[in-house]
Amino acid sequence: MSKCEQCIVKQFNSLKSLTHEELARISNCKTSRIVKRGESIFEEGETVNGVYCVKDGICKLSKLSANGKDQIVKLVDKGDLLGQRSLIGDESSNLSAIALTDMEVCFIPKSEIIDDLQKNTNFSMDLLKEMAEDLKESDNVIVDMAQKSVKQRLAETLLYLDSQFGTTEDGYLNLSLSREDYANLVGTATESAIRILSQFKKEGLISTSGKQIKIKDLNALKRIE
Repeated sequence: MSKCEQCIVKQFNSLKSLTHEELARISNCKTSRIVKRGESIFEEGETVNGVYCVKDGICKLSKLSANGKDQIVKLVDKGDLLGQRSLIGDESSNLSAIALTDMEVCFIPKSEIIDDLQKNTNFSMDLLKEMAEDLKESDNVIVDMAQKSVKQRLAETLLYLDSQFGTTEDGYLNLSLSREDYANLVGTATESAIRILSQFKKEGLISTSGKQIKIKDLNALKRIE
């Protein structure tokens, strides 16, 4: 098991603000876990009682609506933290975290990190900045849902996946999502997502191979309204 003070992913989140001694102490109490694709890290309504640091892999944060449909709120990548709000409040998780790829995550109990949050102002400020950024992203999602067409939101999702996660040697998006996941990302029915992706394919904007998608015309996707 790697030590927190030597782990490279800490530079991508608020853990970078902890001292060497604080990281060494946390390293002695953390637990590491392999999460297979499709498995949950935690479920909506569950008490998390700590934070997860994503050492490798990608997961989706989603919320179940009253009609039983998942809305994907965010995709979480290597280096990100999960469950920060559990450090501030005692409420149960508002979201579920499900692995989209095989993952390795480290869990740090709240009881071991709460003193650092209170004593290390750099750490607490960086954590608050991350939470503020999450709120900003949520605001943008709400506005996009209200003002942009499903077609535009789906095009922007493909562009985001390309810029955030890159492509394979064959040019396909590195992160392969189901059509249902695409629908849940943009807030539409799966049938609508399938229809729009088929339209993109007919227009030569993308090509597909099973679940894999290759972007063939970035500029055209950017122009979609």
